[in-house]
Amino acid sequence: REYADGSRPVMTETRSFQRARDAALRFISYRPRSEAEVRKRLRRRFPAHVVDGVVSELVDQSLIDDAAFAAAWSDSRGRLSPRSAGAVKRELLSKGVSVDTARSALDGLDDADGALRAARKFARRLEREDYPSFRRRLWGHLHRRGFHPSIARPTIARIWKELHDDEGTEDDLGEKDDG
Repeated sequence: REYADGSRPVMTETRSFQRARDAALRFISYRPRSEAEVRKRLRRRFPAHVVDGVVSELVDQSLIDDAAFAAAWSDSRGRLSPRSAGAVKRELLSKGVSVDTARSALDGLDDADGALRAARKFARRLEREDYPSFRRRLWGHLHRRGFHPSIARPTIARIWKELHDDEGTEDDLGEKDDG
């Protein structure tokens, strides 16, 4: 409803605000969200001024906190599904987190450690592969997760050696001893 002067009844404003707030609370109840994600979601159904009010209130109540969201996202990626720092940064930027916030959330990520954890997890499936297949498939896995070749190469060699340590794999790796 709208009055002739373009204003709306207070009751409608309050109801619209409450509905938007409830929708936002449901949306952030599943997992933490960035401010941009909440805004985008609410703008589908509610006017901009209502969205701004709801988001402002939730930020004031620390229910939406981009720094905490970015830190949690980075930590989760580091533990559960390792990605390179660059890949995590791209994910955070795509979720509307500022560059500075994303950068500060990445402080604890170590690409070499992340590549090693990602490779160990995936390599279990590849134990019976010959070295060329093992290397090709693990390379693709690490590449898709954003790890640079300078990190992937030694990681692959290390994982192969860990899996086949007792088999004498220097010949398989092409690292023959000329001495």
